[in-house]
Amino acid sequence: MPRRFSHSETWKAIDALASRLNLTSSGLARKAGLDPTTFNKSKRLAPDGRERWPSMESIVKVLNATGTTMTELFGVEDAFDDSGRRPVGAFPPQPSTIPLLGLARAGAGGFFDDGGYPVGHGWDEVDFPTPLHAAHGVYALEVQGDSMQPLYRDGDVLIVEANADTRKGDRVVVKTRDSEVMAKILLRRTSRHIELQSINPEHPNLTIDLDEIEWIGRILWVSQ
Repeated sequence: MPRRFSHSETWKAIDALASRLNLTSSGLARKAGLDPTTFNKSKRLAPDGRERWPSMESIVKVLNATGTTMTELFGVEDAFDDSGRRPVGAFPPQPSTIPLLGLARAGAGGFFDDGGYPVGHGWDEVDFPTPLHAAHGVYALEVQGDSMQPLYRDGDVLIVEANADTRKGDRVVVKTRDSEVMAKILLRRTSRHIELQSINPEHPNLTIDLDEIEWIGRILWVSQ
């Protein structure tokens, strides 16, 4: 059975990789082209105290920048003993599946918790070529209809990361407190509201008060 990682073990793996490269966690983030605070201790907990995972985008950028494999990254803690030898039985985590839901159904109750993480029943599954521990909070939404053309078409599958850090230009999924779920482009975020660009140019852009937002997820990529 493949090993299951906890939040703390995953963050320790990133810290250990930075140490092997004689870098701080901030230095590792810079090397990967990320914001220097990406791996800071303060980013490892949500404002409500819930533990957070590093984003898949951050992990991939670290792997590419350092020439590290997924096996080496997540085997950093136990892949070597004190003498630097790899023990017998160290092997990479295995790929898994993630929850899949039609975008039109996403506004109904019972599919997400308050942080935007998938919960409850009624989800299908789709293959996802990433170890389960790294895919925590990642789910898929299937586009239905033509409201997001020409970028997204009916049947496309959006891979979304729950409760992710977002920045200007990110493609996001937003759920409002009146249960509307929409895929947009984040134009601007202030202390009071967010500005969203509609993917379909025939639909208007939106400005929504943060008090009206239940959660925001970041679209990692789309399977077409």
